[in-house]
Amino acid sequence: MDELVRDFIQLFGQSGQDIYTFFAPGRVNLIGEHTDYNGGYVLPCSLHIGTYVVARLNDDGMIRLYSKNFHDDGIVSIRKDELSYEECHGWANYPKGIIQALMPKHVRKGIDVLYYGNIPNGAGLSSSASIELATAVMLNELFQLRMEMMELVKISQKVENEYIGVNCGIMDQFAVGMGKAGHALLLDCQTLKYQYLPLSLEDCSIVIANTNKKRELADSAYNERRATCEQALAKLQRYVSIHSLSDLTIEQFNEYAHVLSPIEQKRVRHVVSENERTKQAASALQKGDLHTFGQLMRKSHESLRDDYEVTGKELDTLVEAAWKHKGTIGARMTGAGFGGCTVNIVKDDHIPSFIEEVGKMYEMEIGYAPSFYVAKIGDGAKQLTKEGESMR
Repeated sequence: MDELVRDFIQLFGQSGQDIYTFFAPGRVNLIGEHTDYNGGYVLPCSLHIGTYVVARLNDDGMIRLYSKNFHDDGIVSIRKDELSYEECHGWANYPKGIIQALMPKHVRKGIDVLYYGNIPNGAGLSSSASIELATAVMLNELFQLRMEMMELVKISQKVENEYIGVNCGIMDQFAVGMGKAGHALLLDCQTLKYQYLPLSLEDCSIVIANTNKKRELADSAYNERRATCEQALAKLQRYVSIHSLSDLTIEQFNEYAHVLSPIEQKRVRHVVSENERTKQAASALQKGDLHTFGQLMRKSHESLRDDYEVTGKELDTLVEAAWKHKGTIGARMTGAGFGGCTVNIVKDDHIPSFIEEVGKMYEMEIGYAPSFYVAKIGDGAKQLTKEGESMR
C-alpha cells in the first residue's frame, strides 16, 4: 500500500485532502455454477487477491481514474455530467457505473482514484465485481453515505446488469462484498439468505488453475444459456408452481421434462442437479467430509460439460489432468466457462507435483502452460489504513 500511495501522489500531486485506501477481493466458486441467475444455491469464497484503491477528494469537481494495470490508457478524466457508458473507456466503465449510481449529485467535490488489481484478467475470478465493490466502498466512505454492504452489493449487481450490460446473477458481487476470511458462503440467490461455513481443509488447500485462455465466448454463451433457462421456466410454470428453475425437484423435472425441447431438458437438468449438489456439498463441508465434497465437484464438472456445455477443451483438459493426480480430492471448472479457471482441492504435500504434472499434461495437449495459485481465503470489501491493515 505504501508503494501505491507513493504512485498516487506522483500521479495526482500533493493536496491538503486525506488519502484513503480500500480493498475488494476476487472470488472463486467452489460449487453451484450457473445456478445463481436461476434462483439456486451457490458456495463461493472470497480470495486474498483483488483490487486495491487509493483515493481522495479534490476541489475542482473532476473525476480522475487511473489503473496501474492499464497504464497505457493514462488518466481517464470525466466531468460528473459525462458518466454515461463509453466503449473507449474500457476498464473505467466499471467504476464509472458505480460513481453514476452512488456519487451524490449536489456535492462540489470530485475524486482522484488509483486502481491496482492482482487478479488475472479474464480468469473468471470476478475482477469486474472486485472493481465495482472497491469503488462502492470507497464512495461510501468518502461521501459518508452510511450504506450497508448488502445495499452496495445490490447496486453493484444492478450496474453490471444495466450499465455494463452483462446479465449476471448476484453471486459475484455478494461473495466479493460479504466474504469472510476462513469461510465459504452458502447463499440462496432467490431469498439472499446466507450462511458462513468454516472452510476447514485440514491437510489440503484450494489450488486455482488458470487455463490462460481468453474467455471470448463467455458473454454471448452466458446470455444464450440464460435465455434458454428463462424459456424453459416459462414452459414449466404452466404445469408446476415455481418461481425459478431451482424450485424444481428432480422428481418434478422427470415428470415434466417432455414439455421441453431436448436442449432445454439438458440445461434444466444441470440447474436442478447442480442445486441439489450444492446443498449436499455444504452439508459435507459442515461435517468435514472432503471426500464427498470432491466427488460432488467432479459430478458438477461433468454436468457443466455434458448438460450445460460450457467447458471446452482447455477446461476439460485441465480438470481431467487433475482427476488423474493422486493428491487431488476434487476438481472442476469455476466461473462462466469457455476458458478461465478450475478450482481444485489438493493435499498439501502433493501440491508441488500437482502443479508440475498437471501443468505438463495441459501444455502437451494445448500448446501453452497454465498458471497456478494456491488460494488463501480472505475478507470481503473493506477500507484499509495506509499501511494496508484493516480499520474494522
